[in-house]
Amino acid sequence: MTDVASSGADIQKTMLEATLDALGLAILVCDKNDEIVFASRPVLQFYAIAPEFVAPGTRLRDFLCAVFDSGLHGTHSEKNRRRIGRDDWIAERISHHWRERYEAVERIGQQRWVSVRMRRLSNGMGVVSFTDVSEQRKREDQLQSEMERISVTENILDNLPNPVFVKDRGLSYIGVNRAFCEIHGTVPESMLGRSAWDLVEPDLAEKFERSDRYVLETGEVYTLAEQIVRSNGEDMWVLTRKFRVGDPGKHMVVTCLSDISELVAGTGIDGILPLRIKDYDIFEPAQNCYDPFRSIDVQHLKEAVSIIEPTAMSAKRALVVSQSQTFAQTLVPQLRKWGFDACAVTGLEEVTAFAEAAARSGVGIDVLLVDSACSDIRSLLSSWQNSPFLLVNREWKRAELHADITALLSHAEDVAIEETVLPSEWDIIVAEPNVDVSPMVEVIVAEDNEINQFVFAQILEGLGISYRIAANGEEAVRLWQQHRPNLVLMDVAMPVMNGFDAAIAIRAAEAGGAAKTPIVAVTTPAFDLDIERSRAAGMDDHITKPISPDMIEAVYRRHVDARRKEEALAG
Repeated sequence: MTDVASSGADIQKTMLEATLDALGLAILVCDKNDEIVFASRPVLQFYAIAPEFVAPGTRLRDFLCAVFDSGLHGTHSEKNRRRIGRDDWIAERISHHWRERYEAVERIGQQRWVSVRMRRLSNGMGVVSFTDVSEQRKREDQLQSEMERISVTENILDNLPNPVFVKDRGLSYIGVNRAFCEIHGTVPESMLGRSAWDLVEPDLAEKFERSDRYVLETGEVYTLAEQIVRSNGEDMWVLTRKFRVGDPGKHMVVTCLSDISELVAGTGIDGILPLRIKDYDIFEPAQNCYDPFRSIDVQHLKEAVSIIEPTAMSAKRALVVSQSQTFAQTLVPQLRKWGFDACAVTGLEEVTAFAEAAARSGVGIDVLLVDSACSDIRSLLSSWQNSPFLLVNREWKRAELHADITALLSHAEDVAIEETVLPSEWDIIVAEPNVDVSPMVEVIVAEDNEINQFVFAQILEGLGISYRIAANGEEAVRLWQQHRPNLVLMDVAMPVMNGFDAAIAIRAAEAGGAAKTPIVAVTTPAFDLDIERSRAAGMDDHITKPISPDMIEAVYRRHVDARRKEEALAG
């Protein structure tokens, strides 16, 4: 019987060893007395110690002493780079072994990194797994180094006074600096991935790309004196130089525009060199970025039109909430110019009193405009159920704010029409239950990181889901108010307003009768506190970065498709 049991145990041990080898794992198991009961052979590949130190019955302390004495006393966790003595190091490691769970990435020597996961079971048994993550660590370090180089390069380019831009082999813009964007009066996001055909007239686009292709094919530097009209209407005289850079097969064209407008104006360089270029014929016409229609003050135009036709916002009442007197004194007069009956209060107490007085007088408030810098914004939005609200940034712009208010009021009117009970004789024209009433924007993504924004956009486009991206929580609330999407993917850490406060604001608005929109928190791994806070803020689910198409599709099906099926069955 003993021989049979021993033979069976040996077979099981051999199978376990083979499985661990296939998975690339090393396992160490200790009993509740901190004595080793099992250690797989790969443990010795990580630590250069004698086999007897991993034999069954060996004390855990003796194993750790052997590891330290092997010359790897520089071993330290990724987060703790201090060097400590032998006894302190061993005591610290034993304390880790007696935690319920412990994970760390430790360096062995100079070039090797190991992921160590420890777990102490309820019966006192301790299990430690070792995984070699050296290659992964090297890739992460290389990626981090490349990202840092890219960041430094972008920072240098943005601080250059001369416009610079880069095109790939397809002659699309893949890099632009701030000075070049200022010529066009735009931002990098609106230019990257586009070509000259999207920015200038066809004849100029063909001319520019002809010189770009010449530089790509020959590698010779191209130089030309050009006259540019900036977006503000000012002339800019430049010396354009184009260079080919990069490895064969991956060449790019770098264009630098040296601004010599001071020489043309006769002031010389920085007013020092008394030079002047008199021959204007050497400059060829380049892009004209001036748009006379864009330069018109849109608000002045609307005010001029309002003399002929009354504004659509007439007879509307707006209440402004702000603790800043300057903010209120600027916004209230502007609302009155747009036809609102507007006034301002300073906080929750005054808002409540004003709403009660208005209700007693039979006066309705059509929209609440809240200063996003208010200190008691959570309580205020949670208690407000009288009308739609809009968070307003201190740096609001007239045209954008006017558009946001118009969209918000239009949506509120549409909802009121949908909720109106139709007379019985109209029943014959009521839409059938199968009519698709999906919103134009199905998903709102709240994410401030540009790389993550790009990833979300690529995934949602690939899934055929319409979306809008908000760069902060305040913008996410505003987009939700405008579009009432099927789903909100909410990053919890954002500037201006974080994801938790944005979720609270949305749930507060829904308390007034709006249908509940599923909100999914997007968190970083291993932050249980974020998950708890997201639940407390009213979010329905969470996902962790990095995101993937399968992850987004699963969330969409769970919260959108499932609800559609339930509504169809209920109908």
